[in-house]
Amino acid sequence: MSSTEPLVRFENIQKSYDGQILVVKNLNLDVDTGEFLTMLGPSGSGKTTCLMMLAGFEPATHGEIFLKDQPINRVPPHKRGIGMVFQNYALFPHMTVAENLSFPLEVRNMDKAERETRINRALDMVQLGKFGDRRPAQLSGGQAQRVAVARALVFDPDLVLMDEPLGALDKNLREQMQYEIKHIHETLGVTVVYVTHDQSEALTMSNRIAVFNDGVIQQLAPPSALYEKPDNAFVANFIGENNRLLGRVASVDGNSCRVDVDGGGSVIANPINIDGEGSRTTLSLRPERVSVRPDPDSQPNIFDAKVEELIYLGDHIRTRVGVCGHNDFVIKIPNSSDHASLQVGDAIKVGWNVEDCRALDASD
Repeated sequence: MSSTEPLVRFENIQKSYDGQILVVKNLNLDVDTGEFLTMLGPSGSGKTTCLMMLAGFEPATHGEIFLKDQPINRVPPHKRGIGMVFQNYALFPHMTVAENLSFPLEVRNMDKAERETRINRALDMVQLGKFGDRRPAQLSGGQAQRVAVARALVFDPDLVLMDEPLGALDKNLREQMQYEIKHIHETLGVTVVYVTHDQSEALTMSNRIAVFNDGVIQQLAPPSALYEKPDNAFVANFIGENNRLLGRVASVDGNSCRVDVDGGGSVIANPINIDGEGSRTTLSLRPERVSVRPDPDSQPNIFDAKVEELIYLGDHIRTRVGVCGHNDFVIKIPNSSDHASLQVGDAIKVGWNVEDCRALDASD
């Protein structure tokens, strides 16, 4: 296989459980060797079904999946050589940690000396070198998840699939495990396909993210591009916090358009996904891209606003204002003395640049 060929290829994949409704619709997706690709989306969007088809636990209704350029639709799961990590860990309760890790090596007929070497290496990798004799019931949730990760990696698979593996952990432990899995991936260079509905998890860990909705990839891009340059209103609203202003395109002039906002006001925006003059559109604007009390004429979009709510969140102040007829407009103000004088009820000016305000498809 040349370095330019993907490790995994979904080719025209469809999936239906009842023969009528497609839960995955004509999926075409390449996963490059060594990358960390996350399938992200709400419940029922098709992401887990795609992972189960790749693992071999669900058959594709139409199309073909390739691994190392070989079709695998008719290859049983245990012969695909894929590591798997589940949310519920799926550890054998009657086996010790070391025996759990030994199992995938035994089925591959590795000798005892090689098994012990690999088990010790895998446990050290997840910082559980002294836990080999314990049973799963003697482990905390975080320790059990580390064992599950070690078991998926112990036989040096080309590909590891992770299905919501951190969903059962508390917030602090989940964030810690995100970084640990990310560092393991970077150290080993193994290819990971990861499924989650947690956007911050996806942004933290991934090289690329495929955002699913209604069985279709809405956008496939690196985390920064998804957040900074969403292609449509669904991605803009699903990834991170986002201000939405609905309106109608009044005019289009090259790299900008003027939008008459439903609640009042006229905004100059970046036309990304619109149908031309007279069409409905959704303006997308990130809360941290809005400036408070800007200098006059410093930005093309400056409006009167009223402070409705201030919430102190440590590193920033989440400020809700009324602007352009919308009272749920959010601004994230860095925690500095510059805006310490803001009070609920204040009349202020807010502003933003054209490139930060994206005119996207109309949404409900």
